[in-house]
Amino acid sequence: MTKKQYVQDQKPEPSAEARAWLKEELAAQEARFADIVAEQEALTPEREKWYGEFLHIIQTKGFSVTGDTRRVIGKEEIPEKPDRDDAMKVVW
Repeated sequence: MTKKQYVQDQKPEPSAEARAWLKEELAAQEARFADIVAEQEALTPEREKWYGEFLHIIQTKGFSVTGDTRRVIGKEEIPEKPDRDDAMKVVW
């Protein structure tokens, strides 16, 4: 039995111009990504402060469940921060 051929199975070779454009575009995207990663990593100390403030608020004031009903989160319900270098890494 032979495999049925579909149009999408017949992929033409990209032109030299298309390959050059793709190479340029890839380099530009990698540079943008590196900039974003650097910005996010620079925010790590500030993000840790934000997390701390958030955890304090939900453990003291609580958060709104519905309407005017609030729920306070107990310390035992808060997960511990992992003890590893990438614990604050932003994942895309």
